[in-house]
Amino acid sequence: MSIKKKIIFIATAIIFFGLLAAIVFSENGFISLKRLEKENQALIKKNEKISAENLQLYRTVKRLRHDPQYIETIARQELGMTGKEEIILKFENKEKP
Repeated sequence: MSIKKKIIFIATAIIFFGLLAAIVFSENGFISLKRLEKENQALIKKNEKISAENLQLYRTVKRLRHDPQYIETIARQELGMTGKEEIILKFENKEKP
């Protein structure tokens, strides 16, 4: 192989590896692409979770607006309320010391 061909081969190899490095490691390269794909997948999962939570909240609001039994259940659980005809009995726990 002549010196001219060796120089052309080496120059071509340097250019090739330089372009390969630019494709892989540059700001818009392969590594950046993979990072952005992972970030995109994480955002998709987060969006799905928020959508499911939003749907659940929508259903809860709908029930609170239109379902008297649900309102009564929530009032009993969270506020300790009772019905009109109910009687509250309180017992003291008297333990011997």
